[in-house]
Amino acid sequence: MAHSISSDICEGIADCVSACPVSCIKQADGKNSKGTDYYWIDFNTCIDCGICLQVCPVEGAVLAEERPDLQKTGQ
Repeated sequence: MAHSISSDICEGIADCVSACPVSCIKQADGKNSKGTDYYWIDFNTCIDCGICLQVCPVEGAVLAEERPDLQKTGQ
């Protein structure tokens, strides 16, 4: 099962983007409810490695489950 990024918690720091071995983390168009850039995980590409969970400095931004209800793509 893929991980998810909670769109309204993400602060756009993007440590996860450079750490992801399969480049499944994408920047969304626009801003989230906090007014920051945010990212989303392509569920079809994610290999469930957990690196994003380890490197994200924002508590609760990356979830260890597939939650399309909390993750917006901005598209």
